[in-house]
Amino acid sequence: MTLRWYAEVGPQEPLDQGDIIALCPVVSWKDAPIGVEREENVPELLKNSLELSEMAVVVMTQTCDLANAKVRNVTLCPYYPVDEYRSGWEAAQSIQGRNPTDKTWYAFLDSVRKGQVFSLALLNSDPELGVPLALVDFQEVFTLPRKFLESYIAVTSERRVRLLPPYREHLSQAFARFFMRVGLPTDIDLSKYRR
Repeated sequence: MTLRWYAEVGPQEPLDQGDIIALCPVVSWKDAPIGVEREENVPELLKNSLELSEMAVVVMTQTCDLANAKVRNVTLCPYYPVDEYRSGWEAAQSIQGRNPTDKTWYAFLDSVRKGQVFSLALLNSDPELGVPLALVDFQEVFTLPRKFLESYIAVTSERRVRLLPPYREHLSQAFARFFMRVGLPTDIDLSKYRR
């Protein structure tokens, strides 16, 4: 038996972990460096460094926290169809002096699928629902007020696709693995026990 990865939900459905919002307004920081020259201009400096855009995102906040109104803000991560992501990946490969071939692209996607690229998760496609094979990027995390996001979804009547269990829990686990990595400055010395 094959379990479905996704279900389509309407705007009246409550927000849930694993919801994919196709055109979500997000607030981020401009790429320009922010330098502080005087203490009194800091709030204005930060305000002028904000950037508003729309992008596809997936809801990462736990379902139980959303359902029980335990959070004011919803955590979101960017969601990219692999065909969109590939052009940026190819450019990065070229800058590093590597040849981005179909074979290396497949190897990259396979390493993401296996959980070897901690900053990304691969989500399956669903042609029936028009969901492409996609990557979720954990390196950039957004938050929006829960009330705003719920009202935005209701007003826009946007069709949502929801990642279903156990796939949403698998995504949540990948997100946790990304944040729980710890690099030690000095490793533990076991040389005297080596035989």
